Amino acid sequence: MGTCRNTRLRKPSPQPIPTHVANALQNKGLYGYTAERRSNADSLTISARGYLGHAEYRDQPFFPIVRLLVLEPTGELDARYTTYAVNDRVRFSVESTGVPQLTAPQVGKYSVAAPPTLPEQRAIAAALSDVDALLGGLDRLIAKKRDLKQAAMQQLLTGQTRLPGFHGEWEVKRLGETGDIRSGGTPSTTQAHFWNGDVPWCTPTDITGLLGRKYLIDTARTISRAGLQSSSAEVIPPRSLIMTSRATIGECAINLVAMTTNQGFKNIVPFPEIDVEFLYYLMTTQKAGLISLCGGSTFLEIGKKQLSAYEITLPKDRVEQSSIATVLSDMDAELTALEHRRDKTRDLKQAMMQELLTGKTRLVPAGAAHA
Repeated sequence: MGTCRNTRLRKPSPQPIPTHVANALQNKGLYGYTAERRSNADSLTISARGYLGHAEYRDQPFFPIVRLLVLEPTGELDARYTTYAVNDRVRFSVESTGVPQLTAPQVGKYSVAAPPTLPEQRAIAAALSDVDALLGGLDRLIAKKRDLKQAAMQQLLTGQTRLPGFHGEWEVKRLGETGDIRSGGTPSTTQAHFWNGDVPWCTPTDITGLLGRKYLIDTARTISRAGLQSSSAEVIPPRSLIMTSRATIGECAINLVAMTTNQGFKNIVPFPEIDVEFLYYLMTTQKAGLISLCGGSTFLEIGKKQLSAYEITLPKDRVEQSSIATVLSDMDAELTALEHRRDKTRDLKQAMMQELLTGKTRLVPAGAAHA
């Protein structure tokens, strides 16, 4: 039912039949096209390997390959509703040894709760499908905005495109000429009084945990004043560039409060003529160049001397730096708003499934006409 019979894939014909693979979620696991049809539209597939137990609704005839189990619900169940019910309410247990997989007999042991009428099932599926369509639209819009931001960074941070009112050549500076480079340190972990004080102490996990967000306002761990004085950690004033320089190279953030870091950082306290927001965006494009400073070493680390000599190109005028940073910040704000909207929509869908797929909330009055 879900294995490929060495059918030759062909170029799309005027009415191509899609083929689907079990171990892929992107584009619903589309692999290619064939002229042969093996399964009917208005059915669902369940991945027997890979993304084990994931269900997809199929709205057109298709050819299943690579361990896809095909379910064609009887007249008592709507296929689209069943897909939502399987994904949200069913947790398959893997009974086989070796490579995890599901079989048709295993799947056949499970059941899903459903309203007694097809109209109510279809109403629930339609409501959830509408939310899925909204989520899909938001995902596409976010991807488009990210592409636009990437293109803007490529143009604005290299001087290929100048904002209105700005002219003149950009200048090449060494990073040591853009700010005071400060390192970090770790107090002795055997001295309890060096820890859990009022001094934020940043580790690379604090930076990677931002998931690309620009500002760092707190840290998971803190040290005491005594711990600060006993170690090589240096206080980094607010609105500096916090940057990882060991193992994980070139991950950046702007700290909004004074803090210290461990020794896996080289931090830049910018000079007055340097806009830290511009420097942040510029340095996020420099990871490959920074890694090259490590000279192919197995353990990646950038020294202060190496970083100080690293050259960047930037506007002489701080006003132009700030203007570029403002454009990119506005794009970031738009992306953040869209991502928050998408997250809220996902939460809404989860709440709807909890209500609609359990019968807590009914969309069609009991006794509605059968389909």
